[in-house]
Amino acid sequence: MTHEEHHAAKTLGIGKAIAVLTSGGDAQGMNAAVRAVVRVGIFTGARVFFVHEGYQGLVDGGDNIKEATWESVSMMLQLGGTVIGSARCKDFREREGRLRAAYNLVKRGITNLCVIGGDGSLTGADTFRSEWSDLLGDLQKAGKITDEEATKSSYLNIVGLVGSIDNDFCGTDMTIGTDSALHRIIEIVDAITTTAQSHQRTFVLEVMGRHCGYLALVTSLSCGADWVFIPECPPDDDWEEHLCRRLSETRTRGSRLNIIIVAEGAIDRNGKPITSEDIKNLVVKRLGYDTRVTVLGHVQRGGTPSAFDRILGSRMGVEAVMALLEGTPDTPACVVSLSGNQAVRLPLMECVQVTKDVTKAMEEKKFDEALKLRGRSFMNNWEVYKLLAHVRPPVSKSGSHTVAVMNVGAPAAGMNAAVRSTVRIGLIQGNRVLVVHDGFEGLAKGQIEEAGWSYVGGWTGQGGSKLGTKRTLPKKSFEQISANITKFNIQGLVIIGGFEAYTGGLELMEGRKQFDELCIPFVVIPATVSNNVPGSDFSVGADTALNTICTTCDRIKQSAAGTKRRVFIIETMGGYCGYLATMAGLAAGADAAYIFEEPFTIRDLQGGSPTPFDRNFATKMGAKAMNWMSGKIKESYRNGRIFANTPDSGCVLGMRKRALLFQPVTELQGQTDFEHRIPKEQWWLKLRPILKILAKYEIDLDTSDHAHLEHITRKRSGEGAV
Repeated sequence: MTHEEHHAAKTLGIGKAIAVLTSGGDAQGMNAAVRAVVRVGIFTGARVFFVHEGYQGLVDGGDNIKEATWESVSMMLQLGGTVIGSARCKDFREREGRLRAAYNLVKRGITNLCVIGGDGSLTGADTFRSEWSDLLGDLQKAGKITDEEATKSSYLNIVGLVGSIDNDFCGTDMTIGTDSALHRIIEIVDAITTTAQSHQRTFVLEVMGRHCGYLALVTSLSCGADWVFIPECPPDDDWEEHLCRRLSETRTRGSRLNIIIVAEGAIDRNGKPITSEDIKNLVVKRLGYDTRVTVLGHVQRGGTPSAFDRILGSRMGVEAVMALLEGTPDTPACVVSLSGNQAVRLPLMECVQVTKDVTKAMEEKKFDEALKLRGRSFMNNWEVYKLLAHVRPPVSKSGSHTVAVMNVGAPAAGMNAAVRSTVRIGLIQGNRVLVVHDGFEGLAKGQIEEAGWSYVGGWTGQGGSKLGTKRTLPKKSFEQISANITKFNIQGLVIIGGFEAYTGGLELMEGRKQFDELCIPFVVIPATVSNNVPGSDFSVGADTALNTICTTCDRIKQSAAGTKRRVFIIETMGGYCGYLATMAGLAAGADAAYIFEEPFTIRDLQGGSPTPFDRNFATKMGAKAMNWMSGKIKESYRNGRIFANTPDSGCVLGMRKRALLFQPVTELQGQTDFEHRIPKEQWWLKLRPILKILAKYEIDLDTSDHAHLEHITRKRSGEGAV
């Protein structure tokens, strides 16, 4: 960023005023967004105002609209809910109320409004904006504001941030609060599973989501539920039979526990509600199982925000300020949202419209349409759920292939979830799946066994690596490895692990010149707490590690709040890769984060139960890797054997900005700093200035990564979204 651009960022807001309000149901992470809007706003030279109690405060004015200072948002990052209060507001729905709100803003010279809330709150903001000039006209006629004041406030800029725990807003992959709600749900599911191991039980768990099944769907993926009921995809008419058959099949295969997840808005094909009590009565009546219902009410809104929500809230807050200050009378009101790992701006009313279309499609019983409108991320979740909940793997293995799965490097939370979905998708495709213990070393020593469906049962929520993992690289044991590939007839390799998994992949490519046996397709799924695998923005396990660091920092901050003059230095893992330190600094509100990339411990990050994000990400990566593998093996089949010798038969499956891509390991070689075991370019380095601004440094804000306004319809058809 040039000196001029930097100067521009620091003067962008001079003479402007921004008001920030939270409205509708509260969601964890709203405070992170408020804090970011305030601090980045002040950084750019703008004045920033809190509006207390949502739209009600905007209408009532007076002390409800207060100027914010840098200090007024400290210590709020780790708090759940919204500190500035939120209220449902009848007055703002009437024009009279909006007239009073306009008056309160004009008198303070505020022409920029940042609204954090659900679709109702954002629609309200858009109405306000479209009426703005009429409202000013009325105020002028009534002599309440001067002509000069009216000219000064001639147009109103509006940017929305979606805060809603049920992720029901179209156009954004994740709304603020969704990830934290999943954390609450999974904590409870994990607690329930332990008691159910003692008694044979069926649990019916009802989660929030009147019109949107996102929480229910991701929960069922994250805990390997037997069945999920969501409003978008009602079950077939004979679902009662099917459900009872599936439950009894799981029992006969030795599982002591059945979990059924129900969204509160679940319906059947005729639009009739399916309640958790209905399901319980069915199971008790038909199967006689001991069945318990748990309804998770407002617990899901509670607790501290997860690391993901704090970072999401902070990034969206920064983007919102930029969108407001760059706004002109011609830019439509927009929402700032996340697509994959990229901040995007979308026209607010387009998103609201699509969100309404979903509800309409469901009312008209056009369920396929509703599913499509929810977007690719939702559809991918649904497809993977349907595959994995499939109980009868094909019996015949004719025409099947043999694929081996292994873990390499240090253990990372989520590895087991990736192994589970890889194994099961492989079995569903009719393949023979082998598991390798202790990484490449086990491959050389022949520590290999066949895995059936129930081999990986219950693995999703378990931390560490059940297969065992080592950092050993393959090169020095090529002969033994080749012998075992032949002995076990391995035709494809899925390698789940960290930087060693990637370098091991490179060595395998190199070894193909000497050993024909190594000419089999392989794919690397990045799984490491350090998030340092080239070719992917995220790796499985990093989210869990971030949350562990955050929890520790929160505890330290609480103890330090009493004694003001302390500095705490917290060391995290990561070798030469500063991802964890940077992101944790953002999420925990640290004053400084020291990392290798800019020269200048908590060491138990590998264990622990994986977070919902890691479970879900690992599950989807495993499924995607196995689908790719089947295609590659068929492609490489020549004269009765597998021979894969092209660069694209050895890939890293990574998430790049918005899509999951397969990238040849040899192509990624040039993008890697092998001495320090990190990719040369790291997307999150652009977030470091945000960390520093939020902690009050004199710093350049890199605004070169611009989010331009896009249209939601085009995005829907985008291929390969996560």
